[in-house]
Amino acid sequence: MQAGGVIAYPTESCYGLGCDPRNRAAVQRILQLKRRQQRKGLIVIAARAEQLARYVAADALHAATQSGHWPGPVSLLLPASKRCPIWLRGEHATLAVRVTAQPQAARLCRQLGMALVSTSANRAGAVSLKTAHDCQRQFGHQVRVIPGKIGAARRPSRIIDFATGRVLRP
Repeated sequence: MQAGGVIAYPTESCYGLGCDPRNRAAVQRILQLKRRQQRKGLIVIAARAEQLARYVAADALHAATQSGHWPGPVSLLLPASKRCPIWLRGEHATLAVRVTAQPQAARLCRQLGMALVSTSANRAGAVSLKTAHDCQRQFGHQVRVIPGKIGAARRPSRIIDFATGRVLRP
């Protein structure tokens, strides 16, 4: 991860692609693997809200932690901090963040001592991959696949604009 590597790891509903959110080259590698445009922005997950502090406004993060959405499969759009890299938020003034309840994803964040980029392991517009084997077959040696079991959620995380309450992805 420190050298800019990309991992595939189990999340709440599918395998995700992740990397160090501070590493622009690693984020670009994920975007290339997915064939995704940077302007869309990405999700950043953490084991604890404090791991998200560098990326979003402090007051919004504090309010989000009190909202009852976390830990769990809900990503909240919060105002990006001045330190949030544009390669994470794309063309937006907000960043989607989540405190995950998926045990392996949370353990990764704890062990690495940081938040992770989290985007579904698939090419843009394709079905999300559900197994380590599928990730290995799709991405080969371009990613390090972390074996494990995805969570029970059948759909990707909900995305809610925390300021307005608008649900962007049910």
